[in-house]
Amino acid sequence: MDTNLDMELKAFRAQISEALAGGGTQPLVRLTDEELAVLDPEETLVPKPHLTGMNSQQREWSLATALRSLVAREAVEIRNIEELNGVLQGAPDAQIDMCIRMEIDLALTLRRTADRALAIKQQSAAGSAFGYVHVHAMDLLLVERITAGGMHLFTLASKAHDVVNLVQPLLDPFGVADRDGEVHPLDPSALEREYVGPLATVIDNARIVGELVLLSDPPGPMMTTYATDRAVWAVFVDRPQAQSGMTTRPVSAATLSRHIIEMLSVGALEERHG
Repeated sequence: MDTNLDMELKAFRAQISEALAGGGTQPLVRLTDEELAVLDPEETLVPKPHLTGMNSQQREWSLATALRSLVAREAVEIRNIEELNGVLQGAPDAQIDMCIRMEIDLALTLRRTADRALAIKQQSAAGSAFGYVHVHAMDLLLVERITAGGMHLFTLASKAHDVVNLVQPLLDPFGVADRDGEVHPLDPSALEREYVGPLATVIDNARIVGELVLLSDPPGPMMTTYATDRAVWAVFVDRPQAQSGMTTRPVSAATLSRHIIEMLSVGALEERHG
């Protein structure tokens, strides 16, 4: 990263962290898939589950409606409003000068500039929901929760424990993680049913499957959770593609929380001394 840009980003983060310290964790904004596609058209790793199922014509209509909605509720200001109809009608030369409301601009900026992110996916019979924690520092985290219907809920968090309260329900929505059990080592090269011991039965009876991956450079740890009617089991992976360091066990809510915080904290020590 350019040195000047790096210094500007550090100053920006320090300013937001200081402001957040006074008010603590707080909801920031809610946006739909379509609104995000209008506001930030650059493709990201963050899924847009509602838009994904649309064909090109449906997507075009949906984005036009989203732009009208953003203008109507004053989420954005179009400075050359006379060009809006041209854009909505697909005129190739039409361009709009758009000013985004402050809290939305803040969410988009923090979303783009995070050094690493904890990606969470919940899979169930009802579909998939997602969570992304965009990590700037351990006192500056942007939580983005995404419903199966494509609603993105942004929260600005100043504490890792507040983040856990927001994302842990994706892994244990029934609140059944109540005990820690024996640790079972797993062989990454032999994960067929006959080699994973008691985990095989847990997988068969899982109602919710959760996946957590730390998106960083180098790649960080991973965790998969299986929630049944009675317990939550977790599979821990220290490093992707490693030949060892894979274990599984039933976990309590406290242990699940601790592992989420540990994943968020990877790289924090280097940052403090960087």
